[in-house]
Amino acid sequence: MAGKIVIFDTTLRDGEQAPGASLSEQEKLEIAGQLVRLGVDVIEAGFPISSPGDFNSVQRIARKVKGATICGLARSLTKDIDAAAAALKPAARQRIHVFLATSKVHMQFKLKKAESEILKIAREAVVYARNFTDDIQFSPEDASRTEPEFLFRVLETVIRAGATTVNIPDTVGYAQPDEFGALIKAITENVPNINKAVIAVHCHNDLGLAVANSLAAIKNGARQVECTINGIGERAGNAAMEEIVLSLLTRKDSFPRITTGIKTKEIYKTSRLVSKLTGFVVAPNKSVVGANAFRHESGIHQDGVLKKRQTYEIIRPEDVGVQAEGMVLGKHSGRHALTERLKRLGFQLSSAQMDKAFKRFKELADKKKEVFEEDLMAIVEEQIKGLPQIWSLDGFEFCGGSSVVPSATVSLKKKNRAYRATSFGDGPVDACYKAIEKVTKLKASLSDYTIQAITSGKDALGEVGLKLMIKKQEISGRAASTDIIEASVKAYLNAVNRYLLQTENRKQVSL
Repeated sequence: MAGKIVIFDTTLRDGEQAPGASLSEQEKLEIAGQLVRLGVDVIEAGFPISSPGDFNSVQRIARKVKGATICGLARSLTKDIDAAAAALKPAARQRIHVFLATSKVHMQFKLKKAESEILKIAREAVVYARNFTDDIQFSPEDASRTEPEFLFRVLETVIRAGATTVNIPDTVGYAQPDEFGALIKAITENVPNINKAVIAVHCHNDLGLAVANSLAAIKNGARQVECTINGIGERAGNAAMEEIVLSLLTRKDSFPRITTGIKTKEIYKTSRLVSKLTGFVVAPNKSVVGANAFRHESGIHQDGVLKKRQTYEIIRPEDVGVQAEGMVLGKHSGRHALTERLKRLGFQLSSAQMDKAFKRFKELADKKKEVFEEDLMAIVEEQIKGLPQIWSLDGFEFCGGSSVVPSATVSLKKKNRAYRATSFGDGPVDACYKAIEKVTKLKASLSDYTIQAITSGKDALGEVGLKLMIKKQEISGRAASTDIIEASVKAYLNAVNRYLLQTENRKQVSL
């Protein structure tokens, strides 16, 4: 077993399809840039035909992001392929990803097509896509439930038509590792021209087997894996990229001479960025990037780690970008010290961004005795996320107690004009949210609300993540502060600004 595994990241396409994970164009661009720094080979930037916003995002990434192949998804329809080609045109390296369902259940109930028709449509789609680029990927959707003999014929047909990558999706997470590995092996043995294409896999996590199935596929000849950061995606999500890469690195005995181009020290930062911008909190027990992944509470474990780290850790935290020792800065620290520390953490800030980050750092240092690296990462992520502030917080006051009906007064700014409203609620957070509704005149219901401490101690920086339902659309928001009420208010405004920005973009497209 030997070879380089192509890492195909679909965080911006399949990952964003997860309900509530909608991203703005600027946020997608920011994630794409970080994916390049991480070292992914292919970025599936979106599904251009699906919406004007998705088309614009793919086109913007194709124009500005260098260092990776930019891919766009398309059904086996000329209009889809045209849209993908147009969006991808500015990219130095572009790939069109064409898909068509091939399982009996999909052909009978969704497409209402016979096998002969599927073969014809697939061949014609690939031939047509070749008019725009030589890098064509074809996916027989629901391949793991497709009759093997028919799947072999489909793959042979599309490779003959010009597909250079054939992707085998476990679309509904149905496969088991042994049978999925056997399917990949069977493809290598039964598709006559398979040597002319790269075998890829795209595994879903409905039964919690996406990573296991991907690794089984690699052992049997797959040389590209489709995955997402933190495993986000449709339903139960996709194969988590960080888990696949660390499995290959950690178990070289099982995967001899298998390599990837991933710079693992960028993994933790990438995970945090995707979590922050999508609003999807990473579970504490999530492997590789979870908050508890490198923490030990058991006395037996602590004793073992102190004597020899490898007794209970098979991955070094610093190898994935988690700082083993927290570095402390305080209110007396200067701009130079902060700049150097941020450089070590891998952040590249413009002069304007650094000005904002330093101001925010000083504000936080006045509230906290110690500012840790986790605090710094939260500060910088807050400054560089790039979401325009349509409404910004000018100030707030609240009153409450066991014998007092909670009330809050919130002051907001919009285009340098101040607005103020007072409201009552079930608690200070609810009262603040109702006051914001009065000011913005935007009715919203809270569908999810979470609080987590970024650092330890009584003065820990707290991060609030929430989801709002606004006109049947779920929008996420997130913010951090040592004051949890302030973080709650800013997270709410973050979601409101996301919604208004998306609405404005749709208006501009329709004009």
